[in-house]
Amino acid sequence: MFKLEFQPVFWKCYKQIAGKDNVLKKKIYKTLQTLSLNPRHPSLKTHKVITKKYGIKMSSWATGDIRIVWDFDKKAKLMILVLDIGKHSGKNKIYK
Repeated sequence: MFKLEFQPVFWKCYKQIAGKDNVLKKKIYKTLQTLSLNPRHPSLKTHKVITKKYGIKMSSWATGDIRIVWDFDKKAKLMILVLDIGKHSGKNKIYK
């Protein structure tokens, strides 16, 4: 099991994206749970991406248009740095 360490920008973007949508919040929470258990789980559709802010990182599917950007901690084994959350498409997309 991996420990998740959240960066402050993740929580800021999470609040903007999820707002008061409890269904979306539950989907994101479930995605984070799965990520901590198995970052390569098929339901996450995890793959490398090039992001605007972080360069090459990992991305996992939360919903059809919501992605969670993360990376393995280089110093601590079994630690995942959860960097950001954002949309896959549109003008504010998280990828390049």
